[in-house]
Amino acid sequence: MVFRGLALLALVMGPGLVAAQERGPVTNLPLPRYVSLKASEANVRRGPSLTHRIDWVFKHRGMPLRVTAEYGHWRRVQDGDGAGGWVHYTLLSGARTALVRAQMLDMRARPHADSMVVARLEQGVVARLEECGQTWCAVSADGYHGWTPKSALWGVGPDETLE
Repeated sequence: MVFRGLALLALVMGPGLVAAQERGPVTNLPLPRYVSLKASEANVRRGPSLTHRIDWVFKHRGMPLRVTAEYGHWRRVQDGDGAGGWVHYTLLSGARTALVRAQMLDMRARPHADSMVVARLEQGVVARLEECGQTWCAVSADGYHGWTPKSALWGVGPDETLE
């Protein structure tokens, strides 16, 4: 069954428990999902075609974005502030990144609050996601590698894990 161009896939989670997982009609990948900006510049359009007006331009390679819809070669995306529009799929990458939301975020040697601080990341830094558990994510930024609380990042779902 298709609703507004999005297919619903019912996933059986156990005896009698069912959760609806939206899937993109083009890629069959989950919606919403996180991606990153592959290009150094990407026109963000009002609709899914070259004839639609450009509302603004994303200008930060690697910026995490959340895909909320698909239409042909176009993906509707949102940034960490909720601003969004349609971009061509060739401008996006499956490489996972995250945006630091905390004023100053300690990157730690291990996924524990008492672990040694290896670097401090300022708000707005884009870090590469390497792994995420329930509460901590392994990230890298500017040659530093370490662990940060997942709750201080935008670009990974609260219940999402990455290996």
